Amino acid sequence: MLPCSQADAIAFLARGGDPAAKTEILETHISRIFLTGDRAFKMKRAVKLPYLDFSTPELRLAACRKEVEFNAPTAPGLYIGVRRITRDTDGRIVFDGSGMLVDAVVEMTRFDQSLLLDRMADAGALTPGLMTQTACMIAHFHNQAPVVHAGEGAANLAAVLDINKAGFATSHVFSREEVNSLDASFRRALARHAETLNERETIGKIRRCHGDLHLRNICLFDGQPRLFDCIEFNDRIATVDVLYDLSFLLMDLWHRGLPHLANLAANRYLDETENEDGFVLLSFLMAVRAAVRAHVTATQVEEDGDPSGDLSAQARSYFDLARHLLREQPAQLIAIGGLSGSGKTTIAEALAAGVGGAPGARIVESDRIRKAMHGVSAETRLPEKAYRPEISELVYREIAWRSGLILAEGGAVIADAVFDRPADRQRIEQVAHERNRPFLGIWLDVSPDVLWRRVEQRRGGPSDATVDILSRQLQKDLGKVGWRRIDAARKPTTIVSDILSMAADRIYTEKGTPATPS
Repeated sequence: MLPCSQADAIAFLARGGDPAAKTEILETHISRIFLTGDRAFKMKRAVKLPYLDFSTPELRLAACRKEVEFNAPTAPGLYIGVRRITRDTDGRIVFDGSGMLVDAVVEMTRFDQSLLLDRMADAGALTPGLMTQTACMIAHFHNQAPVVHAGEGAANLAAVLDINKAGFATSHVFSREEVNSLDASFRRALARHAETLNERETIGKIRRCHGDLHLRNICLFDGQPRLFDCIEFNDRIATVDVLYDLSFLLMDLWHRGLPHLANLAANRYLDETENEDGFVLLSFLMAVRAAVRAHVTATQVEEDGDPSGDLSAQARSYFDLARHLLREQPAQLIAIGGLSGSGKTTIAEALAAGVGGAPGARIVESDRIRKAMHGVSAETRLPEKAYRPEISELVYREIAWRSGLILAEGGAVIADAVFDRPADRQRIEQVAHERNRPFLGIWLDVSPDVLWRRVEQRRGGPSDATVDILSRQLQKDLGKVGWRRIDAARKPTTIVSDILSMAADRIYTEKGTPATPS
């Protein structure tokens, strides 16, 4: 039974302050949201759980204030403030009166629920442009988040694994044998990554993050993606490696069958942050997030029942995804070269989700590196002096260095650049050979007239190539191009399929074992 005071507050909010107004009530396991007119009022349930305590009006008021403090910066205009619900001396329940505190709510601007990103995903409305905006927004949030030094990075993840194992033990959805097997796989993966996780903690990559960063907690508000509903009730849950925070979004996209958007989000995020060293962690961190969802959903089955079997099936899908994500995938380097207009970036982005482990390959792109070197956004045009040979030499050295770093840690890389100089092609090949990783060089062949048309029609994007630049490229002696030459006038899907087959063959040839599809 509800505490009397909260029952009175619920009745007050259900009326919406206007008997003629229709109030819609949404419920979660720790909150109730009352939608009325152009406002939403979010109330904390009067519960006490191992990870939160909302058992008194005073605690709920404090939690509401903390929620607004933490969420207002990432969702400007969405969070209005905190309203106290009080009882006057005559017994009336009112907002912000002088009487006894009954409860508290967060007041928010009501928005169209179809603009939640999970709803947009269901409707097929997520676009590469929106996910690019979202990834950059999250990167900015993480860059500003306060650093917290509170134990080793590996210990932080070990605690999550402990919680997962304990959570699975309370459910009968999974057998003890498969839970123990999954836990053992997680512990082996954690041991492999422990040094990297601990180094990241040392350099300040554990921060006070969002903590619950999946698609349902991102909305389009005033035309911009906004983060909301962060974990405000438990600092420990939200104090994590920034990549573990990001991994919830990536896992959510992957689980929904949107690997290309997960890969895009990961690449755009890494373009905006100094997290290159952590790229190889993402598959492991996504697996942890999938296991969390599996155990939480399985626990819900035990608590609420599951007559339709839908919850058990959902828990199983997350469990199976976690097992899949923990499988090691072969590291490899694919270099994609070709003159301006040959479609390098289009092919690289279409290819990346299918290369290596989730969320796919890291794309190391010359145009983005050059813009970052000059401190401008990817869409900002650079002057011609930014393309002097000595600058290009620095760009290609950076491509080689980043590719080598990721390969050495076991990740997959796609290097995207013109590669019109033999020395640059030789350098990127050497990166793979020195690390004993498979290398595949692809040269995109397109006739000059098609290149001209594509460059003339190009709008937006990081490339600054013009027809004048293309003219100079066409006059240049490329030397002997020993990479696999592909007719790039065909459909991108056909080109990608061919490259994936070549890459799988190369892994088999160089490693002696068939590649496991990612």
